[in-house]
Amino acid sequence: MTQSITTVAHEVAMHYQTILADWLPKQSSIAIALHNEYIYFSSTTDQFQLSVGTPVQKNSVAHAVLTSNSKIDAMMDETLFNQPYYGVGYPILINNERAALIVILPLHFSFLDKEPIRFLTGKDDNGWSPVLIEDIMYIESLNKKTWFYEKGTQHKTSITLKELQLSLPKQFLRIHRSYIINIHYIKTITRDLTSNFQVTLINDMTLPISQSYVSEIRNTLNF
Repeated sequence: MTQSITTVAHEVAMHYQTILADWLPKQSSIAIALHNEYIYFSSTTDQFQLSVGTPVQKNSVAHAVLTSNSKIDAMMDETLFNQPYYGVGYPILINNERAALIVILPLHFSFLDKEPIRFLTGKDDNGWSPVLIEDIMYIESLNKKTWFYEKGTQHKTSITLKELQLSLPKQFLRIHRSYIINIHYIKTITRDLTSNFQVTLINDMTLPISQSYVSEIRNTLNF
């Protein structure tokens, strides 16, 4: 990567950081991708680190922006940073070449200007039933389907965990690639025999807490 491209990338990043300053939280990071590699990265937190020259992965926000030349926002898994993150990508030009500017945000952050959902409509053997969101104990992704549990009753929904994570109220917490829980139904948080965290709900259902989500969970629940 030539020095001129690196310098231009830095100037472009500074320009967009000024433009986006009104909504960027302090924990945000900025990356720029060009020619299928990251040519710039700046972060105000140790939570996210990325080396210049890292290849752009096919399932990343940067790859989606570079291939579609359109704005992309998505909740991402831990593939890139060893922890989940919320990414917003913008198509830009650097020296008249297509590039992607990516804003990396903490897992809990959402700039979506809409009310959290108040109920989920689930399907079971009796048909479709709307369930108040506060009555849902936890939500599970299993066999490429999404299920939610209301005091012992299981319902199926077509909404994915990633989509739900952006729409649920703040009492819902992602603890694992496969689980979102309602913190109002937590009984205890303990460690298993291998010292990994696990959560037990008031119905005595025990669910694993993925290492990728531990930091976020501890910060949210203050323990």
